[in-house]
Amino acid sequence: MDKKHLEHIGSSTILVTGAAGFIGSNLCEALLDIGSTVIALDNFATGHKKNIAAIEEHPNFTFIEGDIRNLEDCHKACKGVDFILHQAALGSVPRSINDPITSNEVNVSGFLNMLIAARDAKVKRFIYAASSSTYGDSKTLPKIEDNIGKPLSPYAITKYVNELYADNFKRTYDLDTIGLRYFNVFGRKQDPDGAYAAVIPKFVMQLMKHESPVINGDGSFSRDFTYIDNVIQMNLRAMVSENPDALNTIYNTAYGERTTLNELTTLLKKYLSEFDVTIGNVDIKYGPERKGDVPHSLASIDKAKELLGYAPEFDMESGLKEAVKWYWKHL
Repeated sequence: MDKKHLEHIGSSTILVTGAAGFIGSNLCEALLDIGSTVIALDNFATGHKKNIAAIEEHPNFTFIEGDIRNLEDCHKACKGVDFILHQAALGSVPRSINDPITSNEVNVSGFLNMLIAARDAKVKRFIYAASSSTYGDSKTLPKIEDNIGKPLSPYAITKYVNELYADNFKRTYDLDTIGLRYFNVFGRKQDPDGAYAAVIPKFVMQLMKHESPVINGDGSFSRDFTYIDNVIQMNLRAMVSENPDALNTIYNTAYGERTTLNELTTLLKKYLSEFDVTIGNVDIKYGPERKGDVPHSLASIDKAKELLGYAPEFDMESGLKEAVKWYWKHL
């Protein structure tokens, strides 16, 4: 991104919701690095104080402990804000299957609260974390933004409803929005613990303990794994774009290549073996497929390249090397 665009963001006040989470905390650090004033909102339901510990005392950083299900908290956080990067949500397909009510309260009602607060605060642009799960049972590869299927989980439904609400708020209240359909984001600070941990940090932690990771299914399912720095770039580009055709739409946020779970575990063992050679001998186990899982995921990123100038710098392997180095140092 050019200097002019970075200066534009650097002189802005930006609200990051879900700021103590994996993606949110990385966004906060990146924004502070370019001089932005950052307002952060989180209730620590899935985020962690340790993720923002290094920036808590930064003069341009203000943290608000609050819940997007509370409209008053949303209004407080949006006051005086130029842009919103809305990352707060309850992720995980299995979590939504086990507790669809709470997922809906956070991901739909909370999202609506944020839209209302953004509208009332007259923010310039509302950029939000959408999800590749919205493609549902569509078998078309690669995934193209305008071609989706039926959602396969309550989580996927909530994220699709977000897109419908965002579109409606532009039509009804003239609030500019951009949705970023994240594809299996991974990288530094992603939590390896808990029942709903993402596959990469979970497998890394297990391999470091010489425990056998369990793949759901036969390992042939594939994902467009997307390194965190590519996601940061997409959020920055979504904020600075001056192209009116680039607004009020959805973008795939990915690298544009797919990796099977078998290939993933092979790479993890290879990269971790550089730190501990015995990890290469750890066996991989297989279990039943999970309900609601999409078999294959691969994004077309042509739209983001054309309208936003998106140019992802990290493919899956280079991102995975960086992530493994970070986990080895911090776990």
